[in-house]
Amino acid sequence: MNNTNPHPHRGTILAIIMASYLMLVVDISIVLTGLPKIRAELAFTPASLSWIQNAYTLAFGGFLLLGARAGDILGRRRMFIVGLAIFTFASLAIGTAMTPAWMIAFRAVQGFGAAVLAPSTLALIATYFEEGQARNRALAWYAAAAGIGATLGLVLGGLLADLISWRAGFFINLPIGAVLIVGSLRYIGETPRHTGRFDLAGALTATLGMFALVFGIVEAAEAGWAASLTQGAILAGILLLGAFLWIEQHASQPLLPLGLLGDAQRNGAYVARLLFLAGMVGFWFFTAQYLQGSLGFSPMQAGLAFVPVTLPQFLSSISVPRVTRRFGQRRVLLAGLSLCVVGLLWLGLTAARMSYPDGVMLPMILLGFGQGWVLAPLTVAGVSGVEGRNAGAASGLVNVAHQLGASLGLAVLVVVYAGGHAPVFDAVGMARHTGITLQAAALLLFAALLVSARYLFRRPPAVLSTPASSQA
Repeated sequence: MNNTNPHPHRGTILAIIMASYLMLVVDISIVLTGLPKIRAELAFTPASLSWIQNAYTLAFGGFLLLGARAGDILGRRRMFIVGLAIFTFASLAIGTAMTPAWMIAFRAVQGFGAAVLAPSTLALIATYFEEGQARNRALAWYAAAAGIGATLGLVLGGLLADLISWRAGFFINLPIGAVLIVGSLRYIGETPRHTGRFDLAGALTATLGMFALVFGIVEAAEAGWAASLTQGAILAGILLLGAFLWIEQHASQPLLPLGLLGDAQRNGAYVARLLFLAGMVGFWFFTAQYLQGSLGFSPMQAGLAFVPVTLPQFLSSISVPRVTRRFGQRRVLLAGLSLCVVGLLWLGLTAARMSYPDGVMLPMILLGFGQGWVLAPLTVAGVSGVEGRNAGAASGLVNVAHQLGASLGLAVLVVVYAGGHAPVFDAVGMARHTGITLQAAALLLFAALLVSARYLFRRPPAVLSTPASSQA
């Protein structure tokens, strides 16, 4: 596509891309405010409850690079539509789930559909919006969808769980998915295809490695770090991920072109994003349950309690193009991360007081403003200097860092929350353990701040010009 002549429908195309990605992100968090009802209705154990999230995010993160390669080989519009179809079907199956195994299995299928769809969203932005102001503006709106989606899911999930059922949060994906598929067929053109092979060995070792690693960490919350199952799963995860890197180094057409990891700024963007999501997932997962278990909120009240995050985040997200032009990507990113660190630390230190106005609402406002300024600059840094033919792989890495950060972060924070005990507490105990967990999450955000200050936007990124589909 010739980006010097803007597509006449690219505003509509951006709306379709944003709506599809918003649906993916919303479904990560839409179950959170309904977790107590899901646990009671389907007889989940406290430990297995976290797999409602991890099954989705692990499948999402594990197959993202395969989804990116599929877009390069088969066409990004085609895979965009296939991903939407798989995601929509899985949503229907989850909405009819009657057992924990059924729900977890189709959450994984839903995550696979998201992995097929998500890389094409960023790649299509790179296709329809030229690098510079136009692409930065599109990425800012994309990041707004990513950031707002998490809190929107919490609000929507709480409302539906109280007024209708937690199942309604998945059924609403059916009409939305159908409309997006029709819009994609009408407005989005197919991208050029590149010859290549699917690196199935790489995809399987990456996915199984991440699953084993997260399983081992979560198992430590119940059985302890010395348990043979814990240590065996973590060791298996490390070995499988090592095998993945070996496969990618020797494959004629690797799933992950290792040349993408040759620039310090892009690597810094991936690491900072992973750490940021690792900390923020604790805010979403544990605060949603804290509001109901410690403060006595209903699911609907808990969902509405997240509005102080949603509105500031929307305002700061849409201000990113303007403020970055004035202050630069680096200053905006560091300011956003600093606000998030302060907000999450504040929330963690005051959780034991069990007061919503000053202990939850005020720090949420800081978190909202901060998060709105973080995701867009991190996305820009993660895809900068990558030519169009590598856009799928680069956008896949951005999303891998996003989902792997959420999976690993939740696994680690579940261990912190358990504190060596079965994770079932009364209201006071839940408040105390939530506070400790959110303080640990703030440390992860602080690490993201340090990485960003050291590596991001200090110099132009190295340009990767070798086509991803032919890299040795």
